Amino acid sequence: MIHQYQNNGYNIVLDVNSGAVHVVDQEAYDVIAVLNEMNAEHTPETLKASETETVLKEKLGDRYTEEDLKDILEAVTELTEQGRLFTKDIYENLIGIVKQRKTVVKALCLHIAHDCNLACQYCFAEEGEYHGRRALMSYEVGKKALDFLVANSGSRRNLEVDFFGGEPLMNWKVVKELVAYGRELEKQYDKHFRFTVTTNGVLLNDEIQEFVNKEMDNVVLSLDGRKEVNDKMRPFRNGKGSYDLIVPKFQKLAESRNQEKYYIRGTFTRNNLDFSNDVLHFADLGFEQISIEPVVGEDTDPYAIRKEDLPKIFEEYDKLAKIMVERERSGRGFTFFHFMIDLEGGPCVSKRLSGCGSGTEYLAVTPWGDLYPCHQFVGQEEFLMGNVDEGITHTEIADEFRGCSVYSKESCKNCFARFYCSGGCAANAYQLSGDILKPYEIGCELQRKRIECAIMIKAALADMEEETGASADVAGEISHVC
Repeated sequence: MIHQYQNNGYNIVLDVNSGAVHVVDQEAYDVIAVLNEMNAEHTPETLKASETETVLKEKLGDRYTEEDLKDILEAVTELTEQGRLFTKDIYENLIGIVKQRKTVVKALCLHIAHDCNLACQYCFAEEGEYHGRRALMSYEVGKKALDFLVANSGSRRNLEVDFFGGEPLMNWKVVKELVAYGRELEKQYDKHFRFTVTTNGVLLNDEIQEFVNKEMDNVVLSLDGRKEVNDKMRPFRNGKGSYDLIVPKFQKLAESRNQEKYYIRGTFTRNNLDFSNDVLHFADLGFEQISIEPVVGEDTDPYAIRKEDLPKIFEEYDKLAKIMVERERSGRGFTFFHFMIDLEGGPCVSKRLSGCGSGTEYLAVTPWGDLYPCHQFVGQEEFLMGNVDEGITHTEIADEFRGCSVYSKESCKNCFARFYCSGGCAANAYQLSGDILKPYEIGCELQRKRIECAIMIKAALADMEEETGASADVAGEISHVC
């Protein structure tokens, strides 16, 4: 399967099944397009067939010389022999192996607080209440959650724990106590906890910052962008904006962590489709780790992204990608998480096929100890999997999520992005379609565009390194099953 596109002056050819990326001139781009239209499943043998050369002459003979067409065809044939073009999909037969794997839990999202001191308009957690009641997780429930994680982690040593909410700093004492308990478990069971905290920053202070820098492997800082954008969507419960209070705290924290192991996490809505300006605003504030993601909502939500918004959003992604390349050239680069892509390694095949591991490897824990497939399913009783006392009692839910793959979703089977997005977010799919196997269509469109921009940036950076301007291959392969 071949995917071709042009972006920022680059002609890019992606071989979907191998992950190989080729940056080519216009002539090669046109030749590959004709070959792909002729036969999307070419082999070295079909490429060497006389009729293939004949078709190229018929389609492109008025633009390119016979000798040039022959040379390019030979190059394409060689790449195909090397497994870098027109490669076959060899991964579908691995699905059975993935589905049969025993559940090994390696990450928990601890809902340390079902309460929040902000009233974000788009919040899926309903201001921290998650379709239920306000509550703070007790130390006892948190202990049981960590015990559950260790007991169900098998031989895996590195374990992930995200302190989430609502706003986790509203239950800060318990956060500190659970980190201390986790460190005890590490020694006892030869495990290593990687703690993360996701916060809106309202309660952030020097004491918390010091503890976070000592104990948290990552910090997620929630902020939406420019002051007018952020304050419209992320006000206090009294309607007052949060930007002025939060930004200085976040800047201080980011600098104290040497601009590493954190990221600013924003959400753009229909109210700020010019979100590239919000990304650049973050960069100009000094933040180097940035994520701004599209809101997910019903068509009836006034802030929700609609199909008619897609051209504008695509334009913004293109604009942002181009600016990021320019800033990298001038030594003012920053990381935008949606444009991060690993062409040489990346996730193992099981991750590429089945996604984030929600419902199997990753679970969410409510303040009273209930287990859900992930934080976005919390409060939806049909997805209640068990609790920290009894473990997973509804194994059929885990089986349902284990069966999710790019091959179980019809819209993924012929999508070039399937090995990068792994079928998309199950929670978003369920929210918008009522079925975890029916990906959120707008989300798919945006993901495909982000992947195209990410690959273009890789090509531009490779071009910068070579300093020749010549065509280059940026090759990457899907790794072996882990």
